[in-house]
Amino acid sequence: QVQVVESGGGLVQPGGSLRLSCAASGSVRSMNGMAWHRQAPGKQRELVATITSGGSTTYADSVQGRFTISRDNAKNTGYLQMNSLKPEDTAVYYCNAGITSSRWPYNNFAVWGQGTLVTVSS
Repeated sequence: QVQVVESGGGLVQPGGSLRLSCAASGSVRSMNGMAWHRQAPGKQRELVATITSGGSTTYADSVQGRFTISRDNAKNTGYLQMNSLKPEDTAVYYCNAGITSSRWPYNNFAVWGQGTLVTVSS
């Protein structure tokens, strides 16, 4: 019924930049709060950044000052701009969003994407 799809991952050299996108599709009335998480090989999934429907943001200490989370409500899309990338940023990045369905009774869903791989290596 509703889903989010990440894109924008890839291979980048240390110090480089990437922008990830998270697009909601299906019967979407609105995309509410959303977050980016990541999971590195052999490690637990960790929260990277969050943004509310009003645009308030939070960041993990490890990415503060390097990553920027944003959103375009008209497009029901969120973004994660990643600058000054480090090898330790290598992970699968997942988008998680609260979606309100456009179909009555307008239920709310917590939706996860399938992930996009970011590899930082020279």
